[in-house]
Amino acid sequence: MKKRVTRFDRETQKTEFRVAIFGSARIKKNDPAYKSIYALAKMIGSRDIDIVTGGGPGLMEAASEGHAAAHKGKGHSLGLLIKLPEKQRESNHLNIKREFHRFSERLDTFMQLSNAVVVAPGGLGTLLEFFYAWQLIQVRQICDIPLILLGDHYQELIAWIKKGPLKHRYMEKQDMKSLFLAKTPQEAMHIIEQAHVQFKRDGKNICLNIKKYRPTIF
Repeated sequence: MKKRVTRFDRETQKTEFRVAIFGSARIKKNDPAYKSIYALAKMIGSRDIDIVTGGGPGLMEAASEGHAAAHKGKGHSLGLLIKLPEKQRESNHLNIKREFHRFSERLDTFMQLSNAVVVAPGGLGTLLEFFYAWQLIQVRQICDIPLILLGDHYQELIAWIKKGPLKHRYMEKQDMKSLFLAKTPQEAMHIIEQAHVQFKRDGKNICLNIKKYRPTIF
């Protein structure tokens, strides 16, 4: 039986530059982290660059809302929703979405679509997404994309990694080169813009996760 091709399938198989944004679903609108992600997503949207989020509330909503406030009709806000025992509220600002039943398949799809990753404050889910992306870069199963840690939330974690696993040589110094600490949305956007310029300059030679990493959906 021939598989039905959805809008999600059509859009995500295009060669586009996309930014994944990971962050907590629990953060409210009055939180500085919400405002920071909103501002960053607005900058991304103004350049008609796609974003990919979990499609839910909190910082995912901040990203899709900020993106919707600025994009000119070409960039898309993609939501990779997850089916949970308690249904999560869906963002009202998604252009394209798909719901997953397994976290592993959802994570793989994030990796297939992303050319840059922004890691905002979050808990277990955000840490899982961050370390999953970092692991795949380390073993070269995906391209060497920038992992941007936004704000002060992860400075102590990075310091621990340097004093622990890196010092004891459980990992190599070169594994750190994909990490970028950004204090402000503007600093994060500068890194994203550099990655976008590289993407456009390399043309057909650009390393694309959507071509390199295919364990599940394509």
